[in-house]
Amino acid sequence: MEEWKYLASVLLAVVLGFAIGYERKLRYKEAGIRTHTIVCAGAALIMVVSKYGFGDSAEADAARVAAQIVTGVGFLGAGIIVYRKHEIHGLTTAAGVWATAGVGMAAGAEMYLFATGSAVILIAVQCLMHVKCRFFRTKKYYQIKICFVNGGEECGKIKELFQTDRFNRLVIERKGGETVYHATLNTDEEYSSARLQEIMAENPFIKSLERCDEG
Repeated sequence: MEEWKYLASVLLAVVLGFAIGYERKLRYKEAGIRTHTIVCAGAALIMVVSKYGFGDSAEADAARVAAQIVTGVGFLGAGIIVYRKHEIHGLTTAAGVWATAGVGMAAGAEMYLFATGSAVILIAVQCLMHVKCRFFRTKKYYQIKICFVNGGEECGKIKELFQTDRFNRLVIERKGGETVYHATLNTDEEYSSARLQEIMAENPFIKSLERCDEG
């Protein structure tokens, strides 16, 4: 009967992990139902073994094995995080997997109400962060490559025009007696192709503009 109780703990972890993973799957995240379910169930399994598998011997330490879950899932999360095109992807998903392991540990420790409540809170927070609210929205920047002739004041005009205080990259060269700047800058405004053409028409010293949406 004791082992059936242990099995119930793992089954609860499966259900909770499935619920968390299902929400992630709806967001098309890197880690979905299978990953969250296995992590949650595995954490519960290791927690049960850690708590009951070594008996009452003096050398048994229930916290020792359980502590390794946090470290192990941390390495798993590191594999989810990817640095691509100057942006970090998968950080929130990795944190979610790590938190899901905590839910599994609570289920394995027979803290059923606490495990269920934690899973509900975790799912609620994930859903809340995806609400289309300006407070939760991450500010997006667009990269623009610009080539212009600088006679002295044009740099200031470009910065004022695109509402930036610096160039990310700057190459200066001399062409036919002119000083030509090739610069890259970030702006939080999404410029359409029509607007970029207007800017070039209104500022003859600008030779070319290129918007790089992928940064």
